[in-house]
Amino acid sequence: MSTPHIPPSPELVTESPFLNKPESCPRSRASRRTIVLACTVSKIDFGKPSVQLDGKTGLHADIILGADGLKSKCREAMLGHPDPPRLTSNLAYRTIVEAGDMVECSGLRHLAEEPAIHYWLGPQAHAVCYFLQGGRLCNIVLLCPDDLPETVHTAKADMQEMRELFRGWDPRLQILLNLVQHTTKFALLGDACHATLPYLAQGAAQAVEDGAVLGALFARIEQQSQLQHALVIYESLRKSQTMTVVKRSTRLRDIFHIPDGPQQQERDRQSMQKKPFEGYPNPWADPVS
Repeated sequence: MSTPHIPPSPELVTESPFLNKPESCPRSRASRRTIVLACTVSKIDFGKPSVQLDGKTGLHADIILGADGLKSKCREAMLGHPDPPRLTSNLAYRTIVEAGDMVECSGLRHLAEEPAIHYWLGPQAHAVCYFLQGGRLCNIVLLCPDDLPETVHTAKADMQEMRELFRGWDPRLQILLNLVQHTTKFALLGDACHATLPYLAQGAAQAVEDGAVLGALFARIEQQSQLQHALVIYESLRKSQTMTVVKRSTRLRDIFHIPDGPQQQERDRQSMQKKPFEGYPNPWADPVS
């Protein structure tokens, strides 16, 4: 992953039509806003509301949005007590291989030439691959039980260990994993507000949707007094949706990782049916989900 460029100046100025006065929001006049980068928030006052930055004066605002992720200090400040991430006993290997390398392997050529989302399901684990950048890259994610120490969330992966976990699986998956040169593994823990496992691939998407809903609500605000009501609407719109994603993602893990036996055979039988139905094992194809 490339390191994002950080401008030499810690401040950026942007134009944004927003609240200039508590009573009104003049949309016809843009006001200058400052984005402050590379700063650490040392204290949050939810009553004012305001934030204190290390080495800088405090900042006051109409509203504070805490979006500081997994180890959220905003969440702990709001709750009034420590709230560390909770382990889920799930671990993911993530890596990317060149589609051109796949084409060179006869067993993988059709996967590269006919891009699709491919799943391999097995006891306590599954693998998925799909293509990025117009089919140039193949993204591979391997889900399995977590064996990292409790305090370690990211670690350099052992290639042999990774391949051994999927020994005896589909030969095409074996060939694909042999193309991997390096990868990382980390425990799956969640985000600041609605932690979710990755089985529906919806973690980042839910954060984007949060921002979209807030943006749409803020665009309709005409008076400062409407901010609190906007947040109530935001919670009512997003809470049930994100809870559903969390529950369905956990359920999909259980479906994907069924041990070999009658339940696994029934799942496979249903998955092979050409016409999906309500309750179909793959929720992406379920006509009702």
